[in-house]
Amino acid sequence: MKPIPADYVPVPSDRMEEYSSAATLSDMEIFIFPRLLYPLVLANMMSPALWRWRDDPWFANSARLSPYRRVLRLKQFIMDHYTFNLDLETWGLTTQRRELDRFARYMPPETIARSNALFGYHGDRFYFDLDIRRHFGLDKYSGDTIPYWKTETLEAMDAFRHRPGHATGAGECVSLSTLYAAALHVHAGIPLADIYLLATPLHSQNFVDLGDGILTNNRRLVTKAMWYNGTALSAKARRALEHERLTIVSHLTGHIHTVYPEATISPDAYAHFQSRLRAFAATDPTAEILCNFLRQAPHRQPCFQIEATINGKPRWLPAEKAYAFENSGSYKVSDSTRDRLLAGIDEDEFFAAPIPDRIPLNRFDAFFRSHPVRLDDPADRQALAREFDCFRTGVCEIADELAAFCRLEPRWPDADGPAKTFVPSPALRIPEGPGFTREALVEALAAQRQTNLVADLAFYVWRDLSRTDPRPFLKAAVERSPVCAEATRAVATDDLPALVRDLPDESIYGEGPRAAQPDEVWNSRRGDGLEKAVLLAALLHARAPDEALSVESDGRQAVLRFGSRPETVFPSSNPAAFTASWPV
Repeated sequence: MKPIPADYVPVPSDRMEEYSSAATLSDMEIFIFPRLLYPLVLANMMSPALWRWRDDPWFANSARLSPYRRVLRLKQFIMDHYTFNLDLETWGLTTQRRELDRFARYMPPETIARSNALFGYHGDRFYFDLDIRRHFGLDKYSGDTIPYWKTETLEAMDAFRHRPGHATGAGECVSLSTLYAAALHVHAGIPLADIYLLATPLHSQNFVDLGDGILTNNRRLVTKAMWYNGTALSAKARRALEHERLTIVSHLTGHIHTVYPEATISPDAYAHFQSRLRAFAATDPTAEILCNFLRQAPHRQPCFQIEATINGKPRWLPAEKAYAFENSGSYKVSDSTRDRLLAGIDEDEFFAAPIPDRIPLNRFDAFFRSHPVRLDDPADRQALAREFDCFRTGVCEIADELAAFCRLEPRWPDADGPAKTFVPSPALRIPEGPGFTREALVEALAAQRQTNLVADLAFYVWRDLSRTDPRPFLKAAVERSPVCAEATRAVATDDLPALVRDLPDESIYGEGPRAAQPDEVWNSRRGDGLEKAVLLAALLHARAPDEALSVESDGRQAVLRFGSRPETVFPSSNPAAFTASWPV
């Protein structure tokens, strides 16, 4: 096969770390190089795998649906085809010292520690109590050990199907958020300008400016109504914005980062996003909202009781009893089904007289009908507070806790730290409308590479070796592939070539000039000859890190030269003309 001629501008040395990070995309790398987040969206949009979803019968009638119904249909497809995965063994481990040394020229270590969960940041009290290292299984390693937590491309997410124990694709939160952003545009017709990517130290999600707003949360969606329903799923969805600061907001127009003083996002887009997210996370209390709040705050339920008529007689039920019965059916304390919920509870659970020192929850139905409460009105808040006349310890805090449940002010990237200077980047021009095709997108992005770094980086994230400088790809491979090195630790060095050669000759990126990194090859147990050559380079480098190496491929075969060892040749069908050496 005749190789595709190279089509790229060599990466300058001062950007080599950022461009090589486009191949590994760890959470830490995206934090240091926030420009990398949006190229993953674009890479997924360029992926043939994403466009093949259109062939699925599930999307057959999408054009006839409203935008919101299309979003719901997309959500169900993602729920059915992907699971959330944060297994430490997927992408291996590194150390705090190694990463701090690597990024010292870009960000002071103390700044990283204040802003990144793996280096000391615990968010609010919630994360301190959680014990972040124990939660993620890191407590069995030394305190210096941290996971790579690499972000997956769509192809790497799909490749989980080749791993034992996985029946579907999988990915971590950044992978799912960027997949959602790409799929929302390609399959639900949501303009990219209406999608904002939000990163906090421990989570990544999107805000979709549709209707009252939608948050993507791993595989699920959260509407404004769901935000206030008080369920465990909603509490989990609220957690990041309640306990963490927004470190990155990324958008079609650029990004803003909590540490860096320059923001490339359009000021108008950022201001619009702030107003929309504030509106999404704000409501005034009602009787239903109060009941939803109590569902999420079980420690406050013992302050309340519910009055009901049982066999024609008034009876009183501890609120926590009623909420406990919600779990056994579809009836709720908080809506019009309350009477049916209570009717299903045995009479011996009720008291014959009002329970002392408990607030009748029923009375708030009448209170809110006659006293609509606006939280920004001090008189309204005082009137509401007077209704909480329980004598239990801490009850005076209920009104404040309810107000906090109703009004969340996100911790914006520009809320503290260095003052931000908005220096908008060149606008990305993305095809939209009925004529939007994958080929048109690739062509449009290719035309913008010389003037827009995000467009250029998208091809590095997409792993198109015919359009990218191969050195960043090889650098990432040999320096950041701990999984395959650890898995083959007991294999003799001279046996490694045969072990690699025996893997099936199949790339998870399909036919063409794209290629997987060594740990992707190892996890999926398959690879093209060029990928096998790079995998073997990474394995040998882990054992002899001072030896020079090179990989060449011409569309027919890939050749690895490592130190003084004999060259190793693998048949390859990857058409990219690849020639790269390490050290860079």
